[in-house]
Amino acid sequence: MGNTDTIEPTQSDASRGVILHAEGLRKVYQTGGEDLEVLCGVNVKLREGEAVAVTGASGVGKSTLLHILGALDRPTEGRLQIRDVDVLRLDDDERAQFRNRHVGFVFQFHNLLPEFTALENVMMPALIARHADGLETRAWELLEKVGLEHRLEHRPGELSGGECQRVAVARALVMKPELVLADEPSGNLDHEASSRLHDLLRELARVEGQAFLVMTHDRDLAASLDRTGHIDAGMLELD
Repeated sequence: MGNTDTIEPTQSDASRGVILHAEGLRKVYQTGGEDLEVLCGVNVKLREGEAVAVTGASGVGKSTLLHILGALDRPTEGRLQIRDVDVLRLDDDERAQFRNRHVGFVFQFHNLLPEFTALENVMMPALIARHADGLETRAWELLEKVGLEHRLEHRPGELSGGECQRVAVARALVMKPELVLADEPSGNLDHEASSRLHDLLRELARVEGQAFLVMTHDRDLAASLDRTGHIDAGMLELD
């Protein structure tokens, strides 16, 4: 059942450190007494400073794969390492701590807290983790990088959809995670705002040195990133 296709870096990227390495990921659910295989032996390798897209229609396993790679769920089979840490050997509490420190998430719905400003929303993950040293400066710098230095004190209701999503990107980066996972981050944006967001993700990957993995149904936008894979029926294929 295993699929041997792998999202691999190009040769010119080989000198960059590996952030994420997943092998043979399978996910099987029990439904009505039968097995439903959602992922069929997926392999992924991401290096620092690159932005990679995985395309596919709804319901083919993109979100399931993202949740496993982000240590939000466990595979039925397979291996997952993030920065040489065998994530699947960690217990639930250890995985939660590891995820908060090393993985950032951007979702289709920005999920900003409406009563807080853009700056406060970006600071929130670090405040929850009690990592406050230099936090406000870091949050301000990130909002500047995403082009929102003039909107620091605005609340989500005072921002456009594209601006809210850029705040969410800054929030995902505030803890300096090595890995950033985005699930349809431009799904609620128009084409122009979507293009700007994908350009921003690619630039932040280069400047910040993280690895970005973006799940999207839009092949045109995916083509703007460094590398692209396609998932269908739980199997990952390279374009």
